[in-house]
Amino acid sequence: MKLPILPTQEIGSFKKPNYLIEVYKQWLRGEEVSDKLVKAIKTASIETIRLMEQSGLDIVWDGEMHRWEMYYHPVKYIDGIDFVGEVRIFDNKYFIKGSVVKPPKLLKNYHLEEYLFVKEHANKPVKLPVTGPYTLADWSFNEYYLKKWLNIEGDPMKARRKSKEELVFTIAKEIINPILKEIAKHNVFRIQIDEPAATTHPDEMDIFVEAFNKAVDGVDATITSHICYSDYTLLLDYINDLKTTQLALEFANRDTWNRGVDDESRRGYAFLKDLVEYSYKGEVGLGVVDVHTDRMEPVDLIVDRINYALKYIPAEKLFINPDCGLRTRSREIGKQKLVNMVEATKIVRKSLGIDT
Repeated sequence: MKLPILPTQEIGSFKKPNYLIEVYKQWLRGEEVSDKLVKAIKTASIETIRLMEQSGLDIVWDGEMHRWEMYYHPVKYIDGIDFVGEVRIFDNKYFIKGSVVKPPKLLKNYHLEEYLFVKEHANKPVKLPVTGPYTLADWSFNEYYLKKWLNIEGDPMKARRKSKEELVFTIAKEIINPILKEIAKHNVFRIQIDEPAATTHPDEMDIFVEAFNKAVDGVDATITSHICYSDYTLLLDYINDLKTTQLALEFANRDTWNRGVDDESRRGYAFLKDLVEYSYKGEVGLGVVDVHTDRMEPVDLIVDRINYALKYIPAEKLFINPDCGLRTRSREIGKQKLVNMVEATKIVRKSLGIDT
């Protein structure tokens, strides 16, 4: 499918309807609601696909209605990682964390059924978001491999690094790569690898990049990546080694709400200059709305953000998206942010003489 110039997309997650959240909570408590949950997931999935299409997005997904969240869903289908309890993350949210107790082994392609369902019901090109190997490893307690390497290495710091490396590479090769290869056989439009943990450990950037490349090795599909809320300059030395077509990044959260296309008004987008300096030739997924506030970005502000980015990134390489998934906002606010984003993109296209 051919995309318009400046394609619009959602990053991945979207707020679940209350009826689906309630059934998920029953399921997590161990109640027998399997049939009820499947029905609720399918209903919410179709509703969210339609919401994104009605918002005017060029590339859609179902907001991860098939997943409780981006870590729990995959780990539940990986033998060797046992859930051990909850930890608190941003916005006073919690996720259930796992501990690696033996070498991870894939039990089931946990994305195939959801992808085929979304593809069947979507009228727009579909992008599949997948939690990447580095994040899955980083968000788990590395019990098994740390014990192994502490018995091999005398230096605890070397043991920590070796254990992290082995866990990340194992997940990349044994879990993510076969999942992606199978999905690719079904003509997936794009696969987005989500790596929010990618730049959280500066001394492990080489591990992240090598794992990413192992995960996508031999996958016959367009691969994109999403990273957010971190020091992107850590990516620069590796930016042209990462086997991704696109970097979808958060910018709006660190930007001002002032109008204008000058450097001070658009200081949240300064990293675009670094990309040019390091001769990055790939696509950029430009975060233009902040997903951590209900405050609604005016259309003209989003226009300014896009126009500023066009100083550095060619229109043919620029995609327009929220900073991150919109699951922390209500469905109504999330939709309006998408509507404003699409409207702003149409204005910029028109100013460039591009047929929308």
